[in-house]
Amino acid sequence: METRKELVEALRGRYRSAGQPEKTKILDEFVALTGYHRKHAVRVLRDDAPGAGTRARNRLYDEAVRQALTVLWEAADRVCGKRLKALIPMLVDAMERHGHLDLDPVVKTKVLQVSAATIDRALAGTRSHIDGKRRRRTGVGAAIRRSIPVRTFADWRDPAPGFFEVDMVEHCGGPKTDGDYVHTLTLTDIATGWTECVAMRIRDQMLVIEALEKVTADLPFEMLGIDSDNDSTFMSQAVFDYCKGRGLDQTRSRPYKKNDQAWVEQKNGAVVRRLVGYGRLSGREATKALAQLYASSRLYINFFQPSFKLKSKMRDGARVHKTYFAPATPCERLIAHSGVEPAIKEKLAAQFKRLDPVRLLQEIRSAQQTLGEIAAHGAPMEVVPRSAADLSSFLRSLASAWTEGEVRPTHRKQPNAKHWWRTRADPFADAWPVIEGWLIAEPSIAAKALMERLVAMVPEIYDGKAQLRTLQRRVKAWRSERVTEMVLGGLRTANEATVEA
Repeated sequence: METRKELVEALRGRYRSAGQPEKTKILDEFVALTGYHRKHAVRVLRDDAPGAGTRARNRLYDEAVRQALTVLWEAADRVCGKRLKALIPMLVDAMERHGHLDLDPVVKTKVLQVSAATIDRALAGTRSHIDGKRRRRTGVGAAIRRSIPVRTFADWRDPAPGFFEVDMVEHCGGPKTDGDYVHTLTLTDIATGWTECVAMRIRDQMLVIEALEKVTADLPFEMLGIDSDNDSTFMSQAVFDYCKGRGLDQTRSRPYKKNDQAWVEQKNGAVVRRLVGYGRLSGREATKALAQLYASSRLYINFFQPSFKLKSKMRDGARVHKTYFAPATPCERLIAHSGVEPAIKEKLAAQFKRLDPVRLLQEIRSAQQTLGEIAAHGAPMEVVPRSAADLSSFLRSLASAWTEGEVRPTHRKQPNAKHWWRTRADPFADAWPVIEGWLIAEPSIAAKALMERLVAMVPEIYDGKAQLRTLQRRVKAWRSERVTEMVLGGLRTANEATVEA
């Protein structure tokens, strides 16, 4: 590098003062020696002061933009840079409207103009700080299954809003075991990505019907059809009659072809598992807590969580090239869809104006805290009502939440239980009264001398080597207890006398 700099300094003066033929000759030699591209070599030899034109970075505003992006990223529940780029304009507007954000005009302009790649670079340090198939159950319902038509991944084409893929997620905490666990019924609209989740205490066909009724009442648009897998809960006479009576188009996927339900399978991970985690949930209290979490999260997911939608897919040999539409929220897709009535669009726009994303996120975190305690300990702690001051402190914490690692209580690792039990039989259980007598008579005797006495007394049980370390630990624990009695013996006696009085 030093040689190149010296060469540049030596040739720069000659190059400027030379004529065109001489410049061409100097340039050819310079390119051959340095390996520079010809255009780059011209710029280097013409430059008077290398680096003089470098633009200085504004550290103040750069750090302000990074802090603003961190707050927006946390308020968006840590979505990727491309999704956050699409969400930033509406999120900034909503947070400013509710008094959660007051950006400097220069910083706001930079935040609104920032690219997805720059967002990922700005949040790279923040992100780096954060630290067997189950067999399908068989059962009756073959006749119902044959009467329901099959719909594959490629059969959807471009449906109107209202056709949902349906699936269930079992919260069994890992590999399948016997027992009744809480289930989540997930419904995802194909056209817009609108997602609804309903908590069910057990897997039951009548509870599926109740969940469909609840979703129908909550939806801002009409449900037109459902597409499920071949689970016997869906392939039942009760669900079949319900769909037929409500005029719903019921279809099913092919057996063992999960890609036929790619939209809802993706939401099982991106929504259900992201919110709930992988803990074991069972019982009424867990169902109630899970329902509260979904009630708090449904508006946040559908109004403030942009998602990708596949536009086209082309295969070139073994490679598949996919093209996606720009990230958009389900609400945005509903408003932009030509098949949605204007009255519904106006209602959605008015509802969006009233929603506070930070308050919704705080409610989600509170519900996750309750659910995490149930999964870890089986019972929730007492919930203290949130106030406006709590919301302000929660907003301030978004700027530094990344320093604490995982913020979702449902995903935090639980501490392991202390190992207090014995895994092997105590070799000194029978001989300990004798050993304790020796210790009382000679408190300073070494454990090795005690072991030698035991070997001489019972050679067929003790060999003097294998059990020595165990005896040393037992003797150390006995002496620790005696020291405690010597220090706190009088205090213990006084306390006992007080209790008896």
